[in-house]
Amino acid sequence: MDKLISISQLSYKLNLISPNNKKPKNYILRYWEKEFKQIKPKIINKQRYYTNKDIEIFKLIKHLIKDKGITINGVKNILN
Repeated sequence: MDKLISISQLSYKLNLISPNNKKPKNYILRYWEKEFKQIKPKIINKQRYYTNKDIEIFKLIKHLIKDKGITINGVKNILN
């Protein structure tokens, strides 16, 4: 079975952290989750947990948006 990580752990892993208060930017991951149908978190006790497959998709999305400057719609076209 895949190891599951929480949304906050994933935010830290992807370096999606607010520079001011050092808190994770979970809202970004929740937004991407709504926009990209490929991401399907496991909901356990009303908390999101992500598999390795989800993590790889998030890494790709972050790379394309943050590093390459591609728009959300552009990334959707790439992933479909």
